[in-house]
Amino acid sequence: MYRVITETADYLLVDKAPGIALHKDQTEAGLAMQIKADLGLEALMPVHRLDKVTSGLLLFAKNTEAAAMLSGQFARREVEKFYLAISDQKPKRKQGLIIGDMAKARRGSWKLLRSKDNPAITQFFSVSMGSGLRLFLLKPHTGKTHQLRVALKSEGSPILGDPLYHADVAADRTYLHAYSLSFDWQGERVSVCSLPEIGQYFDQACRDLVLQHYAQPGQLDWPQLTRGNRDVRE
Repeated sequence: MYRVITETADYLLVDKAPGIALHKDQTEAGLAMQIKADLGLEALMPVHRLDKVTSGLLLFAKNTEAAAMLSGQFARREVEKFYLAISDQKPKRKQGLIIGDMAKARRGSWKLLRSKDNPAITQFFSVSMGSGLRLFLLKPHTGKTHQLRVALKSEGSPILGDPLYHADVAADRTYLHAYSLSFDWQGERVSVCSLPEIGQYFDQACRDLVLQHYAQPGQLDWPQLTRGNRDVRE
């Protein structure tokens, strides 16, 4: 269900398995409740979220002071996040910027619009995995619902196994993983990466490819965003 990556007196960082809901639903207790019970914690508060289908790094606060500090960093977009994804469809571009407003579509899905009043903003790099698959490194600058899933769909490369945006191709999981988080804590910058371990295509060859190209995602040559791109922290 999860692996503990880092634990301090104030926060807990775990790697969540795919298919696990953060909060209680009709069939499951929810990850937050499970971790709290497993570790015997008095309090545990998520300071951001991941979709149920997404695996990877998830940060919790262990007290109200830490929750306020960490949640504030997410709200101000001071937390740097990177995700890995796999698609079986060739993208329109190997790298680039995906920007646009998002609107609700059918059956709980979302769609990307051409307007940019309050846009979702995502940068990406990609590399071939062979066998018709492509590995993406995604850098979201905003935190919209289903943002990365919709972004890759708009590029012609829906995420492999995504039940909403690529349901016509079966896979053992949705291949989206929260790979890296960087945030400030007590005067220091904390940066953590966690490679995906669950899934047929998140195999050792894939992990080797990640380490070859994206071992330090924050230090890659990401193009500078211009002031014309709204909702981006300069």
